[in-house]
Amino acid sequence: MSPDPGAGLPKRVIEQVSKVPRDDVGTPYGRCRPKALMGVVALAVLLGACAATRPAASPASPKTSTTTPASPAVTTTTVTSPNDVSAADPCGHSMAADYRHVLWIWMENESYGAVIGAPDAPYQTALATECGLAANYSAISHPSLPNYLAATGGSTFGISDDGDPSTHPLAAPSLFSQVQAAGLQWAGYDESMPGNCVLTGQGLYAPRHNPAVYYTTLRASCLLHDVPLGTLTSGPLVEALASGDLPSFSFVTPNLCDDAHSCPVSSGDRWLAQFVPTILDSAPYKAGQLVVFVTYDEGTTDNHVPTTVIAPTVPSSTVSHTAFSHYSLLLTTEQLLSLPPLGEAAAAASMRSDFHL
Repeated sequence: MSPDPGAGLPKRVIEQVSKVPRDDVGTPYGRCRPKALMGVVALAVLLGACAATRPAASPASPKTSTTTPASPAVTTTTVTSPNDVSAADPCGHSMAADYRHVLWIWMENESYGAVIGAPDAPYQTALATECGLAANYSAISHPSLPNYLAATGGSTFGISDDGDPSTHPLAAPSLFSQVQAAGLQWAGYDESMPGNCVLTGQGLYAPRHNPAVYYTTLRASCLLHDVPLGTLTSGPLVEALASGDLPSFSFVTPNLCDDAHSCPVSSGDRWLAQFVPTILDSAPYKAGQLVVFVTYDEGTTDNHVPTTVIAPTVPSSTVSHTAFSHYSLLLTTEQLLSLPPLGEAAAAASMRSDFHL
């Protein structure tokens, strides 16, 4: 028996071949086996027909081979619309992003191993897997305050304690003043803060976790733009997300329990699991205009802290081992907002390339 000419071909190609018109002896592609008794003229006509039909149906045709599913050279790029981006599918999208808003969420006092892959932090672990993880990110100092100042002012300003703004008034430039000078808007959203730009600790609110209150040149704008966070369903941030009036830079500070400072890691993880989806389902995020960073101010066993990068164009499961720090976060934010680097940020590594921002 003759070997099957379709052996090894993808099923779709075989199906296409079976539809090719056959000649009077039932042979596909017009591959003719002229009968011995046919006349010379008839044979010539038949062979001419073979030649006319063979090129169009040949499985070696480029048009056929480039669409063969088994071909490893064929790749597919899916261009995503905003309707495809959501809290359930926040990253790994191919779209024309135009990042013009940056939002930071700062958690408290946990080292990398206490969060990423830890049973008490399933949401943060899943979010880092779905989006991007800076696996070699370090805080700058101890305790909390110097880290908040480094990230927003490009320096610790020689501060090594958690004193209130009355102890450490800073007449220095900051990311907040940079944004303001560029004609953009900033906002601090502070959970459990009893009023605007509160300079002293009250209840679950700690000013050392709210860096805007330390920069004295911001005092007037701080009274306008450093506001209580509100709830998951109402308040300044939820309203800004819903109205599309989100500031260019937003600093979100959970209270002393929800940031895992005075409560277990699991408490902070639950808060993030409830709060972050509201941001990722917002119009600015879905349109490719908003980048979200979730980081920790400092570690406990060491200063290697977890930092997650969330944006529609961040390839899913991105893990960067580049050495980043809070100065990198400052630089990356300045680059996204077209601002010059401030202080130590000028010598830091940018996060944009590693996370496709």
